[in-house]
Amino acid sequence: MRLLFACLTLTALAALAADSSADPALAARIARVESGLLPPARLTGATTEPWTIARRLVVHQVPAVSVAVIADGKISWARAYGLARAGDSAPATPDTLFQAASISKPVAAAGLLSLVDSGQLTLDADANSALTAWKIPPPSAPSAAPSSAAPVATAEPVTLRRLLSHTAGLTVHGFVGYAPDAPRPSLLQILDGTPPANSAPIRLDLRPGSQWRYSGGGYTVAQQLALDVSGETFHSLLRTRVLAPAGMTASTFEQPLPAPLAPRAAAGHRADGTLVPGGAHIYPEQAAAGLWTTPTDLARFALTLRAALDGQPSFLTRTTATAMITPPLADSNYGLGLGVQGTDDALQLAHSGSNAGFRCSFVLYPRTGRGAIVMTNSDNGGALIPEILRAIAREYDWPDYRVIEKTAIPLTVSAVQSFSGRYERENVPVLVFRLNDHFYIRIGDRPRFEIFPHSDHEFFTLDSPDIWSFERTPVGAVTHLILRSSPPQLYRRLSAPSSPVRVTPRP
Repeated sequence: MRLLFACLTLTALAALAADSSADPALAARIARVESGLLPPARLTGATTEPWTIARRLVVHQVPAVSVAVIADGKISWARAYGLARAGDSAPATPDTLFQAASISKPVAAAGLLSLVDSGQLTLDADANSALTAWKIPPPSAPSAAPSSAAPVATAEPVTLRRLLSHTAGLTVHGFVGYAPDAPRPSLLQILDGTPPANSAPIRLDLRPGSQWRYSGGGYTVAQQLALDVSGETFHSLLRTRVLAPAGMTASTFEQPLPAPLAPRAAAGHRADGTLVPGGAHIYPEQAAAGLWTTPTDLARFALTLRAALDGQPSFLTRTTATAMITPPLADSNYGLGLGVQGTDDALQLAHSGSNAGFRCSFVLYPRTGRGAIVMTNSDNGGALIPEILRAIAREYDWPDYRVIEKTAIPLTVSAVQSFSGRYERENVPVLVFRLNDHFYIRIGDRPRFEIFPHSDHEFFTLDSPDIWSFERTPVGAVTHLILRSSPPQLYRRLSAPSSPVRVTPRP
């Protein structure tokens, strides 16, 4: 029955996917997105000249980006831009495989939840009652306590609902993966943090159900849970229960990627443009970060989940799919594998992903049948993705990803001159200067960018939420430049306010 449904789903989605070459109106929409990338903000009353995808790939030093757009409840179009591997001539295509990173989690969650529908798991039972090869250890006493101290007691169990919603109280935020030539640990070694695992032991240190805290470790426990109750490999289980029913024929949770699929895979790239050694890291933490896929396949997943929410044949029942998009904690915006925000037509399901050399984003508005998946093969992709999403949001009238307006206040020339100068952090020079009545910052050899005064000492940019703040002594002398981002950075002032600053007016 599942195989029949997989074939029907794949056929239906293929029939629904539009061919832009035969539809001038769709071709025009695609062109507007491709040339309509926007910053997150603009100055009040000002117009913003949009960017092209081709130009922003160069600016952000991202070799390739692949996009699939969902509109009117179907896959409207898919396109890829750039190179699957920097320096090669082969272009990325919509069929190029990317690492989904943490977007693996909603797909894995659907697989775990299908075990609930089949009666092999329950959402709120103690996970330890189903785990056989490994058990979640009880929380330990604080290290400063006497050796005779008893373990910290907890009356709340770790459950599947809590594992999938990051409310189980388990440690380990995420995983860095393993180079292809490095020793790889078993799943049990990862759970206990024993060599050759490169991550800490996954342990309980918060009362289950007490708060939300992102935990890839929790998803790794869920992976072991799936193995114990099914007796299958994780990639086989997910292929049967999620990938095939959704028509995700290009996708796999196999780690490492099977050799026959390697020619279709994008290579990951670091922020400086260098290749991730071996092209990509290997992630035995499959549920947390192990999916190889395409934006089109993730769009198929999104639409199959939407079908479940509407009570149509799918990989989940309507009841279980509804539980998937219901945050267990009132103050959390995360369901069972997906970020959840908004209501009614503005209900948004989303997840981002970040593996070594890969960045990606998944957005679905299930009530209106709109959304998009954007995948890149660079650590710099996180800057490009929201620009593309804003272009799609404007073209397809999304309720989110809108450009906001910011108001700049006037500053005197003397105030601007007091900030101008040279700063440094960890031997990275920063130049702050005024040029043609505009105020700029240049970090190292990177292109300059303009900043705008928000107050008498704080400045904002139009292409990021960062705030640049100048720190003064009690008598008003500027001593430091603080970048308030995540994490914050502090730059020491090198030149005195009266020192001349030479500026080469290059972009």
